[in-house]
Amino acid sequence: MSDAEDDIAERKMQFLFALRSKGVTDARVLTAMEKVDRGPFIRGLFSERAYEDMPLPIACGQTISQPSVVGLMTQALKIEPRNKILEVGTGSGYQAAILSQLARRVYTVDRHKRLVREASAIFNDLNLTNITPVVADGSFGLPDQAPFDRILVTAAAEDPPGPLLAQLKIGGIMVVPVGQSDTVQHLIRVTRTDQGFDYDELLPVRFVPLVEGLGKDA
Repeated sequence: MSDAEDDIAERKMQFLFALRSKGVTDARVLTAMEKVDRGPFIRGLFSERAYEDMPLPIACGQTISQPSVVGLMTQALKIEPRNKILEVGTGSGYQAAILSQLARRVYTVDRHKRLVREASAIFNDLNLTNITPVVADGSFGLPDQAPFDRILVTAAAEDPPGPLLAQLKIGGIMVVPVGQSDTVQHLIRVTRTDQGFDYDELLPVRFVPLVEGLGKDA
């Protein structure tokens, strides 16, 4: 093994250690995150920081979440192998790639055409055939494909969006950052029951806001 390969192997080992130390303990989630290399999802100046546990800027004024937050959000969904998942906020595509290792089918939507196009190219390169990327206003979900077993929102809303709650199956789980500003947000897990919705507050987070409408490039 070359020095460069040694270095990458060492960084990946530290990456997984960081995930565990932040509370990502689900074996399936850790395996998925070990399998999906974060490197291809980060371009340009920041590509050498792909294995650090930090958020990084991507195109269209968006960010790729820090891996430990990706892991904790994925873990909170309690994904089962036959699940159909909606992700709102494709971004780099990294989170959808993780979800694709755990579920039967992943639909991921983003308001920015460029992000969907670039993520689609990576999904093709990695042969992730169970992801369907869509350019759409994610705040309205994907009614044509509903209901979903799991919904993951990677942008912060003031409240869990009504259209998304309506597209969740009975027994389904949605994980969404909720907060009125970018300084006070909490990750919420919503479980749909026969009687309504149960809410669990998980941890403080910081996400870009959930914005209605399509991006200027769409």
